[in-house]
Amino acid sequence: MLDRLIIPEPIALSGRPAPGEYADYAQADFDHVEGDDAVAVLAAVADETLEMLEPLAETAVAGLTYAPGKWTAKEIVGHLADDERIYAYRALAVARSDETVLPDFDENLYVSTAEAEKRPLAHLLAEYRSVRQASLALFAGLPAAAWQRRGHFGGYHPSARGLAFHIAAHELHHLRILRERYLPRIG
Repeated sequence: MLDRLIIPEPIALSGRPAPGEYADYAQADFDHVEGDDAVAVLAAVADETLEMLEPLAETAVAGLTYAPGKWTAKEIVGHLADDERIYAYRALAVARSDETVLPDFDENLYVSTAEAEKRPLAHLLAEYRSVRQASLALFAGLPAAAWQRRGHFGGYHPSARGLAFHIAAHELHHLRILRERYLPRIG
C-alpha cells in the first residue's frame, strides 16, 4: 500500500462553486461531491479512489471492462490522471488571470494513445497519486481572490474553484462506474 497524501493547509478556502461556475452538463456529477473546500474534497476523493483500487490484483484488472468498446479499468485510472492535469492547468490559468481561451481535449484520443493497459496498475496509481499531490499543492496555495476568477473554455466561463471541483466530480463519476460495472466482474 502506498503512503497517504500530504494534505497542505490552504491559504484560503475555496468555497463551493455555484451553478454557472462549471459546465451545466456536469451538474449531476457535482451533486455527488460533498463539502465546500476544494482541497479537502480532493483529498477525500483520492482516499476513496486509492482504497478502492490499491487492493486489486494486477491479474484481476488486466483487460477488465464491462462491455466491448468500453475503456478498461486501467485506462480509467490513466484517464483520471490526464483529466486532472488538464483541469488543474485550466484552474491555474484562470487563477492567474490568464485570458487565453484553452481548447477542449479529446479524452478518447488521450486514452487510446496512452497505452495504460500495458502498464502495471501500481504504476498507474503512483502516477495518479503524484498528479493529485501536485493538484493539492496548487490549490492549497491559491489566494482567496483567485478562487472566483473566471476563464473561458468550451463555451462556458468556469471559476478556478469550479474547475477544481470538476476534478472531484469527474472522478466520483468514474468511481461509481467502476464500483457498479467493473468490480462485480472481478468476483
